[in-house]
Amino acid sequence: MATHSHAGHAGHARHSHVHGRDADRRALKQALALILVFMAAEVAAGIIASSLALLSDAAHMLTDAAALALSLAAAHLAARPAHGAMTYGLGRAEILSAQANGITLLILGLLIVYEAIVRLVSPPHVEGGLVLVVALVGIVVNLVAVRILTPRSTSRSLNVEGSYRHILTDLYGFIATAVAAVVIIATGFSRADPIASLLIAALMLHAAYLLLKESGRVFMEAAPAGLDPEEIGHALASQPGVVEVHDLHVWEVTSGFPALSAHVVVRAGDDCHQRRRNLQRLLEDEFDVHHTTLQVDHEAAEQAPLQIEVPAVDSPHEGGEAGRRP
Repeated sequence: MATHSHAGHAGHARHSHVHGRDADRRALKQALALILVFMAAEVAAGIIASSLALLSDAAHMLTDAAALALSLAAAHLAARPAHGAMTYGLGRAEILSAQANGITLLILGLLIVYEAIVRLVSPPHVEGGLVLVVALVGIVVNLVAVRILTPRSTSRSLNVEGSYRHILTDLYGFIATAVAAVVIIATGFSRADPIASLLIAALMLHAAYLLLKESGRVFMEAAPAGLDPEEIGHALASQPGVVEVHDLHVWEVTSGFPALSAHVVVRAGDDCHQRRRNLQRLLEDEFDVHHTTLQVDHEAAEQAPLQIEVPAVDSPHEGGEAGRRP
């Protein structure tokens, strides 16, 4: 008997998931507006000061704005209900967005490494004062953006995580840039700028690795982080009346949406419906898995050995007709 868990705690979990997505969209909108305002001010300052450095940094901020816009679009798609062939809805649009952000961070990090090496070999003249002012303003703006995108609960959409890591990397980058600017002003050591850039690139590549790894796990339908299928299997099999658990699958539809299916064999004569309800409560309470499909069957009843009677055959020494087919 295969059944789905849809009511009770599952309904509450879906409600919390929808509420979390609404909060994610609000945070993404606020962070995007903040980044766009700062980018516009930076472009204006760069034109007025004829500063290529400022315009280049504004172009980098444009990639942050694009990442936030992509995350926001993915969040809107994920909020659409399941329809037609999309029986799970468009929740994995958020995972695609996270993967795109990871790839963007990877490419930008490699480009920064290349440019930093070029500048280490042949360092250009850097206006330390102007760089310091922009870096300090950038620190404040990114601190506010990070605060907006910081989750209010323990769970975080991988989609928002991608944008968060973009902004957090920028925050560390502006801090490193400010330190490099102070060194340039104090000592005239222009190579401090590309050295800071290499540190920023290392952070970007690390963030890219984590995003690509986590989004890849979802696409490969690996068990969600923190859920051990072997532990879940042992927990199910140890319940009263359960004889065997096999064909156990645990995967993640999208961020915060784990799913599970399994074939459970219970003792002959047991109430399989009650056993199923008990197992679903265990999965909800102990593992926070609310979307489950459990096929529950009874074990085969033991049968007495089949007795076969073989008719006796007369000895050939007892009468001339013995052994002759009638």
